Amino acid sequence: MSVETAASGPVMQKQRHLVRSGAREAGGSRGSSGRQEGPGGLWDSVKKAGFVIGSGILFLAAFGNSLTWHLQRFWGASGDFWQNLWTKLYVAYEGHDASLFFLGTMLAPTLAFWGSNALLLWVDITGTPSFITRYRIQLDKNNPVDPAKLRQALKCVLFNHVVISGAMTVVVYYLMSWRGNPCGPELPTFHWALMELAAFSILEEILFYYSHRLFHQPSLYKHYHKQHHEWTAPIGVVSIYAHPLEHVISNLLPVVSGPVLLGSHLSTTSLWYCVALVSTTISHCGYHLPFLPSPEFHDFHHLRFNQCFGVFGILDRLHGTDSKFRQSKQYERHTLLTSFTPLNESIPDTQKKGQ
Repeated sequence: MSVETAASGPVMQKQRHLVRSGAREAGGSRGSSGRQEGPGGLWDSVKKAGFVIGSGILFLAAFGNSLTWHLQRFWGASGDFWQNLWTKLYVAYEGHDASLFFLGTMLAPTLAFWGSNALLLWVDITGTPSFITRYRIQLDKNNPVDPAKLRQALKCVLFNHVVISGAMTVVVYYLMSWRGNPCGPELPTFHWALMELAAFSILEEILFYYSHRLFHQPSLYKHYHKQHHEWTAPIGVVSIYAHPLEHVISNLLPVVSGPVLLGSHLSTTSLWYCVALVSTTISHCGYHLPFLPSPEFHDFHHLRFNQCFGVFGILDRLHGTDSKFRQSKQYERHTLLTSFTPLNESIPDTQKKGQ
């Protein structure tokens, strides 16, 4: 017995050592695999974002010259018309650049914002025409909108748009005048204006995402951002329904920073303000209408609060703040609607058990 035990001791120890080593290797392999292959990880997001951005760059490199050539032909055909129109306006306001800048950055964006919201408000208040209400995202909300709640929102929106945005326009004018002349006699070239609009969009995505997430911190949310989220089912006009501090930091700064940094011309600045206001109106409108950008992304943010903080969703993908959205029906519907069948009908909600 003692001989067998003595002989088997080293063998058993060796076997136990091999078993422990194998277990450690298996565990290490699982841990490495979990780090590398875990779904939704930051590295996975970076790779996917890089693929999307890289594909976009290759597409622009391949087709950009052809696309801009056709657009340039259109611009060139009407370029003299716009330049002559601007020259007349420039001469009429000669020596009054501040008035011209204020007019250009307030009048055109105001018409764009309230013009796009006029029809939406009519539909929200009356519930007609039914052709549009069919495309409501949250079918059981704002049907029609609460008049008292709407009146309260409109007071805040008017104050932000006229007083806060008006004061910001004055600040922006002096900042841009310090850099150069935003009301110069020559309009920017088509390619330069296109490049500026692309730069504005990227800068807005960065500044809006991080400032928006900042206002979702509990202390700031309670005192400032909660007001905007009173509308869990938003409508177009509440896109600037916010506390004045939030309106300055999260709504205005991401939009005005681009033109200030690039020293843009008034024409490009005014066009960008119009685009930004119409874009945020569509994001908040509550209707997924045919041939318009999808508002599902930001509508989901109002519904869930802790998802979808950005404009385009690039930074949300990188930071994983769209994970729940990507598992939802709203994500399946987050596409350009190219038919007249509402996506709530073509991609219906999953029926719960017992229904």
